Amino acid sequence: MTNAGKTPAPAVPKRGWFTRFLDTVEWLGNLLPHPVTLFALFALLVVVGSGVAAYFDFSAIDPRPEGAAGRSADGIIRVVSLFSVDGLQRIIANLVTNFTNFPPLGVVLVALLGVSIAEHSGLISAAMRGLVMNASPRMVTVTVVFAGIVSNTASELGYVVLIPMAAVIFHSLGRHPLAGLAAAFAGVSGGYSANLFIGTVDPLLAGFTTSAANLIDPNYTVGPEANWYFMIASTFVIATLGAIVTEKIVEPKLGKYNSDEASIDLGAQQLDKLTAREKLGLKGAGLAFLLLVVLLALSVVPEWGILRNPETGGVPDSPFLKGIVVFIFVTFAIPGFVYGKIVGTMQTDRDVINAMSKSIGAMGLYIVLVFFAAQFVAFFGWSNMGAIFAVKGATALQELGLTGPLLFVFFIAMCGFVNLMLGSASAQWAITAPIFVPMLMIVGYSPEVIQAAYRIGDSVTNVITPMMSYFGLILAVAARYKKDMGLGTLIATMLPYSIIFFIGWTVLFILWVFVGGFPVGPNAPTYYQFGTG
Repeated sequence: MTNAGKTPAPAVPKRGWFTRFLDTVEWLGNLLPHPVTLFALFALLVVVGSGVAAYFDFSAIDPRPEGAAGRSADGIIRVVSLFSVDGLQRIIANLVTNFTNFPPLGVVLVALLGVSIAEHSGLISAAMRGLVMNASPRMVTVTVVFAGIVSNTASELGYVVLIPMAAVIFHSLGRHPLAGLAAAFAGVSGGYSANLFIGTVDPLLAGFTTSAANLIDPNYTVGPEANWYFMIASTFVIATLGAIVTEKIVEPKLGKYNSDEASIDLGAQQLDKLTAREKLGLKGAGLAFLLLVVLLALSVVPEWGILRNPETGGVPDSPFLKGIVVFIFVTFAIPGFVYGKIVGTMQTDRDVINAMSKSIGAMGLYIVLVFFAAQFVAFFGWSNMGAIFAVKGATALQELGLTGPLLFVFFIAMCGFVNLMLGSASAQWAITAPIFVPMLMIVGYSPEVIQAAYRIGDSVTNVITPMMSYFGLILAVAARYKKDMGLGTLIATMLPYSIIFFIGWTVLFILWVFVGGFPVGPNAPTYYQFGTG
């Protein structure tokens, strides 16, 4: 038989190495169990592993000076076996307090209560709409990226509201809607750790960092404001880089948009402008916020300020910094209620209570995760395995001479790679912080600087990892405008942001910390010395 007259089979496109790499990452990520299960397994592994390590006398020389808190009498750190009668008794006796005393638990829930009022009243959504829709055509790209970064204060609102909105705005301006989606996605997810405000993620990460730092220095505390200065600077850098990538790389590559590619009726899409009542609500909320800022400034800036340190009269170690989560709660809750009262979304105390209850109800998975994460961190600390790994890792870095700025380039890249397979910022940091925070503290860097570097790596690969929890949602929104939109197309669209953000943000970090010598946050040292926490 011959093949004459038969239509040849379509050629199968070759899959490039990067596509195969991402396929492998997705496959490996899918092999990982749920983060809650992961922490439970890690906790069990620490118990069993500590017994094995203690049997083989796994130990390290304690780098802490004589007399330092937690230092052993003979200067040797030895593994404490939890796979024993004493270990089992300790686990049972402290299982509840490990959870209730875990630093990220209470501070995140308190901050979320305030944010929930502003979110459910409609304040945050209206503020984002007003910011983006009122931007001039020339400034719309940078405004979209900037709004995405700032939206991280309210958790998932940027994913649910801003990203679809940006696609509609770009289409209404005659631009490619996927370029608007990409710009917003870059700001919300790629710029996840940049912000002008302290949000719910800051106390969460600070709590994990504190627990990790306590493996070396039991008295060290990292506050939610630890990276605030650097995150403010990062906001403007990422917004600028995101706009440049959108207009110079992504939009030209997408080309002119053909509405026939859409899977929805684009004519039915429109954004409602702010009503007169919503504008009045925003003005009222803005005045309330301004009044709160003035009152707060009067309590901190003057030497007689009631929130300054009562012993030293300074701001470091003051009630202001210790209670920063309270001010997050207040500065979101009061303007949120004022806005809701004006527009009619919140009239009574029941409306406020319902808003807070809904947000706490949605945190069920987080609370479960924290329970098991708290056990893992506690077991890791009790066993001394974290401290020993840190000492041996720090010794290896010193022997390699890898203790300068180049160390952080590798650290940021490693965090970005791990993020490809473990997309949760809290889960990743809870696992890696107990190893890398003590290790880099021994090398000589403060937990605040280490955390700032981690946040860069955790953010820049968010836009290209299928493991990111909202990646499926973004793909579904993109498919509205391009029927055959696939995972590979979305990742290819977002890859330039990931590369440019990694380079630009890392350069900013090196310039900020090592060249300029600026602190990454209030009262945040660059270098660590034992006993200074």
